[in-house]
Amino acid sequence: MCYAVAAVGPILHARGYSLMRLLTWNIQCGKGCDGVTDLARIVRIARETCDADVFCFQEVSSSFSRLDGGGDQSAQLAALLPGYMPVFRPAIETVDRAGELHRFGNMTLSRVPVVQINNHILPWPGAGKGRSMRRHALEVTVQTAFGAVRIVNTHLEYYSVAQRKAQIMRLLDLQEDASTSPKASTREPDEPYESQTVSASSLMCGDFNFDVTDPQHAMIDRSSRPGLNYRDAWTAGRPDRPRSPTCGIYDHVQWADGPDCRDFIFTTEDLVGRIAHIEVNGKTDASDHQPVFIELT
Repeated sequence: MCYAVAAVGPILHARGYSLMRLLTWNIQCGKGCDGVTDLARIVRIARETCDADVFCFQEVSSSFSRLDGGGDQSAQLAALLPGYMPVFRPAIETVDRAGELHRFGNMTLSRVPVVQINNHILPWPGAGKGRSMRRHALEVTVQTAFGAVRIVNTHLEYYSVAQRKAQIMRLLDLQEDASTSPKASTREPDEPYESQTVSASSLMCGDFNFDVTDPQHAMIDRSSRPGLNYRDAWTAGRPDRPRSPTCGIYDHVQWADGPDCRDFIFTTEDLVGRIAHIEVNGKTDASDHQPVFIELT
């Protein structure tokens, strides 16, 4: 288990190796299983769970009053995590008749240097034919002690298997593109052509809305495309221990079938050997999902 400490920046392991710690959490707009929306509680529990260098949150809302009370949760989270560079990008960005902007998506906050930001809108086949919504992958490239790493923070479709499959294929396409034609800039970004950093190394995390036994999990975990492929960090880092559920532990209405595992961290093959620890915080009911964290050496 990680515990919060006051240090800011890359953390040194007791043996002197540099660490990178990441926590991913579908925070359900800060709404706990007690029905209370409390972003301060989310941040407190996230920091108690792991003194993360990078926080990846899903379901962050702005001006959707039924979810956020009309506030801007991205601004609130940024204020609650000083010392972290906040990056919020929406999957949904719509304007009402009064001209007010409403946004919903993922947020990544990093205290290690951020060198590149990309927001990928994922496929949405059959939009309008059933209940679903636009999804995206927020890609933030950070500079770690062991090189640039693309942090892909995503949240896939819940209702449609076909949409989710198309979204997975797009995520794999993005990794193949980055892995087979990497470009690392060594210059300050003074003009567009010389300010691009595309790292083959990647951590992809979030709420994937499939179970570990679902064939869609295998689409990622067993991919064999050119370049570096993703592997489930839990399987790679804890092969001898049962997988901990990441949802349905406390919310028995949304997850009537009981505890499930839908939140994952995938690492590219070159980072598998760096996995020092991966864990699920199963003790908090501050959201309907549980925080998942990883430590890389």
